[in-house]
Amino acid sequence: MDLLALLGIGLLTGVTTVLFGFGGGFVAVPVVVWADSALGADAIRVATATSAVVMVVNAGFATAVTPRRVLAALRGSGPLLALLAAGSSAGALAARMAPAALIRWAFVAYVALTVVDLLLRPGFLRPHAPAGVADGAPRPLPAVVGVPVGAVAAFLGVGGSVLTVPAMRRAGHSMRMATALANPLTLAVALPAAAVFLTAAQGLAGAHAHLVGLVDLRAAAGLLLGALPVIAVLRRRPPRIPDRAHAWTYVALLGAVTVAMVV
Repeated sequence: MDLLALLGIGLLTGVTTVLFGFGGGFVAVPVVVWADSALGADAIRVATATSAVVMVVNAGFATAVTPRRVLAALRGSGPLLALLAAGSSAGALAARMAPAALIRWAFVAYVALTVVDLLLRPGFLRPHAPAGVADGAPRPLPAVVGVPVGAVAAFLGVGGSVLTVPAMRRAGHSMRMATALANPLTLAVALPAAAVFLTAAQGLAGAHAHLVGLVDLRAAAGLLLGALPVIAVLRRRPPRIPDRAHAWTYVALLGAVTVAMVV
């Protein structure tokens, strides 16, 4: 495992946490698959678990340094957060038992389909005021989506932002607001998932002293050492990116992650 490479990619996860709300999940999964390639097919299972721990720290820190006026948009979202956590626990338990190949190719298919959806369906790249709202104010996410979003996100190790950011975008939020709000939602998903993965019996072939449960703490530490300073700087001095360019970059990043996982 190349610590310098993990630190460098950790810098990227810090950028994606602040600018895209990913919390590190979509970047961390392919990176940990590479770092733990010696585990063979089980590398994707360890990557999913490690991603959850990385997202807890990244998303938690990003949420803590987000202005309270921004987080106020989630006021009244307690039921949504609770259902995200419940779905996450179920998804993490399923990931512990599922075949490794299923997790890997479900990840690839999910991200690829998301890219197609964002490109073809209106409302993300071409935002519009939410239907049925007279003043054009953004709609809150319905609590009912919490369980499926949490379950899918924890099963794949993605944190949920790839579902919540497009949903909030189509509900009328700017990319800047949608990605900022994705971090506390990601935290609700990642925290129970990380607890499930850290307490899991390994169930992997051979002995792996560097794992705690299914989590590779060495890889997680390398990624976090690179990410946290970047999050602190970018939250204090966020770059001003035109909304449309921000949306296109989000799609391009998802496409790059899909290619990385296939290759």
